[in-house]
Amino acid sequence: LLISSTASSRFCSATTYTCYPIPGNLSPEQGTKGHFRRLLWTQFQLPRIYKKLRTDLLFSPVPEAPLFTNCRYVVMVHDLIGLRFPQGFSPLTTYQRYYIPQVLAQAEHIICNSRATARDLTDFFKIPAAKITPILLAYDANQYYYLDTVDGGKDGENRENCPYFLYIGRPDPHKNLHRLIEAFAALPNCQDYQLWIAGATDKRYTPLLEAQAEELNISSQVKFLGYVPQHQLPTMIRNAIAFVFPSLWEGFGIPVLEAMACGTPVITANLSSLPEVAGDAAILINPYNPEEITAAMAAVATDAQMRSHLRQSGLARASEFSWQKTGQATVEILSHIVKGIGNRE
Repeated sequence: LLISSTASSRFCSATTYTCYPIPGNLSPEQGTKGHFRRLLWTQFQLPRIYKKLRTDLLFSPVPEAPLFTNCRYVVMVHDLIGLRFPQGFSPLTTYQRYYIPQVLAQAEHIICNSRATARDLTDFFKIPAAKITPILLAYDANQYYYLDTVDGGKDGENRENCPYFLYIGRPDPHKNLHRLIEAFAALPNCQDYQLWIAGATDKRYTPLLEAQAEELNISSQVKFLGYVPQHQLPTMIRNAIAFVFPSLWEGFGIPVLEAMACGTPVITANLSSLPEVAGDAAILINPYNPEEITAAMAAVATDAQMRSHLRQSGLARASEFSWQKTGQATVEILSHIVKGIGNRE
């Protein structure tokens, strides 16, 4: 987003916001090559665009910006997972350890997606709190919403016929799926339930999780679904007994919001940003303690009153988030920064 402010008189000015999409071959979907090409484009091509459009401020929704130029910019940081869990993120750790600090040092301001990420920025990079503004994210309310009746159908099974707990996300170690599987295996009457794990598989981690389920004699009940098309996820969420998200660390945790918006009880971790997202509308557990995860799953599975309470409180909590609020808060920060730049000149 390129921002220009022009004075239309002595007493007022006009601010122009120009969205400049990056070329498709630079997107994360292109893999490592896409990331590398984007970094080069950011350093060499973006400054030319910045100058050509007479830009006062660049807003980058990721922590990438031109270095060694006179470009003024605000960036957004989503998480520092690569620094918190470096053993599984070698390229990401290098990127966050050496490139991001330079970007942040030269930024006019930093936006992040939670107070937890703001604390990480201060802890890892010693950035003053005054330079950081947390702005909470949201979810797609047009796709994730509550229905009074269970959907059933080909996208998910009827809750009464096939009761299942659901996790959606990657299988990376910090997502804590090995403890989730351990907790599920200890569930009373475990044979009456299933655990559905939806999300792209990873040859480094998924086979280990499959082997764990086999060793615990629950391989027939733990379903590794792989990638699930986006349009199928809401039905899958609505039909679950509970959405279980025991991640050890998240920059924000949009899946928690999506599940609450669908009216599905949520069990999630009491660490990082997840309590900020869930508030008092979910069961918060210590993700390092499988027994707590088991107890929460058992309580939700057997207590209809608890499920109803979590459903209603989750719907109320999800309604507090919207992309309009996120966008408005972002524009206010950017306008303030542009005005400050103008006052300095």
